[in-house]
Formats: sequence, structure tokens, C-alpha cells
Amino acid sequence: MARSEIAPIAIGLSAAVVGLKDQTPLILTLREVEGTEGKDMLPSGPFDPLRHRTFELGLRAFVEAQAGLQIGHVEQLYTFGDRGRHARPDDEGDHVVSVGYLALSRGAAPEDAISAQALKLSGASFQPWYVYFPWEDWRTGRPVVLDRYLLPALSEWAAQGDPTQAERLKLAFALDGLVWDDERVLDRYELLYEAGLIEEAADGRDTVVVSDLFEHTGRAMRFDHRRILATAISRLRAKLKYRPLVFELMGDEFTLTDLQKTVEALAGRHLHKQNFRRLVEANALVEPTGTSSAQTGGRPAQLFRFRREVLLERPASGLRV
Repeated sequence: MARSEIAPIAIGLSAAVVGLKDQTPLILTLREVEGTEGKDMLPSGPFDPLRHRTFELGLRAFVEAQAGLQIGHVEQLYTFGDRGRHARPDDEGDHVVSVGYLALSRGAAPEDAISAQALKLSGASFQPWYVYFPWEDWRTGRPVVLDRYLLPALSEWAAQGDPTQAERLKLAFALDGLVWDDERVLDRYELLYEAGLIEEAADGRDTVVVSDLFEHTGRAMRFDHRRILATAISRLRAKLKYRPLVFELMGDEFTLTDLQKTVEALAGRHLHKQNFRRLVEANALVEPTGTSSAQTGGRPAQLFRFRREVLLERPASGLRV
């Protein structure tokens, strides 16, 4: 390919910023950045090496500018650059390669940290992440949307393709007696995208894709941002098992019930109370504060704090639930 025929490349930075309120996992979204009204989108912007010494510093600057929020833990996820995932194939302009990040807001009540100016200018807000992935929340049992809508349509799609599609469907959605893997969020999203069952699939293809299942397959996001979010949820669910990241989202003091419900909310599944508490004790992740909370509606519950010394005692510690 001659140099003049090479499509110009632009590097974008996108952040999946996770917060928590009332045991509900939240994701920071924008609505009106640079005229992109309509679908939710993640905080993002172009990387400028003249202004940003590193990708991470650029990302933190975008989040603070667009939401007035200073984030805590940040880690790079993946580079997203598939054709058609950012704009329609026939659109002119640079081909955007997005570097996705997982970030955590600091402490409880994340929406209180969003500045009034950011709320007005960008529509910044925290949204429950299960509105984008309703099939991922198993806390009260198997989601109805799976058997009523998703699996029949996916099975029909897989039967029309090569055998690898059926095998991927079986693994991702735990068919034929397999156990549901909470970390396969991205795998499940990709299958729905390829089958044309989510709204973003209609934006990224030459042919028109219209499905009556769009209303049941979660709220759409701008560009490939729901794919980035799926990757972030997969990463966070995995890291909860070997890193104490959950405490980044907790307040300074909490009950063990609060901690369990937080882990359940992030993992999307119910945990056995006594087994969970034995696990917490065995890992020595928390210590009592000597005080209790009367806000539990029953007997006062003992309050705990995260033992930060554990980070120095051993290289890896988490809640392998």
C-alpha cells in the first residue's frame, strides 16, 4: 500500500470509571461531549503527546476535565482498533485506536464527587452498569432475559455458522451443564455483537442490522464503549480474586455484610454468608474498629476497616470467592 493510501490513525483514551452506591456497581458516563448527544459514552479524548507525558496522565486529565472527578486506581485494559467499531466503514477521517482503561473512584458516594459544572456541560453521571449488561446480574437468580430472548436467538445464529460458533456459545453462556463464569463478560458481549443482537452492531456494519431484541439486550453506548466496559468488568471481576481492589470502593469503615454485598454486586452472584466470612478471616484482610453500626435495622453490627498492612505482608491477596 502506498503511503498516500494509508488511513491516518488517531489515538484515543477511554476510561471505564467504576463507583459504588448502596451495593450497586456504577459506571461514569457522559452524554453531551463535543456534540455527541444521545447514547451514553465513557470519558474519553485524543492523546496529545505535547500535552500528556503518558497515556495515564492524559486519561486522568480527561476524567477530571469532563467530570470534575479525581480517580484512584488506574490500569490499562486493551487496545481497541477494529474497523467499524468507532464509526461506520464509509465515514471519512482518522481511524481511531482507543486505549481502554479500568479506573476506580475513591470511596463511597461517587456521584457527590462530580462537579456541578461537569454535570451541566457534559451530562456526567454514574449509571448502574447492569443496565448495559442485564444478563450479567445473577444475585437473585438466573436472569429471565437469557432464556426468554438471548439464548434462542443466539442458538439460531450459531446453528447457521461453523461449529466454532456453537462451541463459543456453549462456553460463554454455560450451556450443556457448564458452570456460569462471571469473568466471561466480554466473550458474551462479542457473541451478541457478531450475531447482530445488540444496537452497536447496527452502527458498525455496511448492511442494515435491525433486531427486535435491542430493547432486551441492554442500553447501547457510543462507538465501542460498551465493549470497553465489558472488558473492564471482566478484568475487575477477575482481579477481585487476587487483589484487594474492592476496598478502593468501600468507605473507611464497613460491616462484613456491606463487604459481602459489595463483592456480590461486582461479581453479579450471591455468596454463602458463612463461607464468605471464613474467607475474609482466613485472608486477614480486615480488622475490627472497636465500634459498631446501628443502621443495619437489627442488632448493632461490628464495624471493620481494611488492613492496609496486608499489601506489605504478601504480594497477592483478594477474595477468591
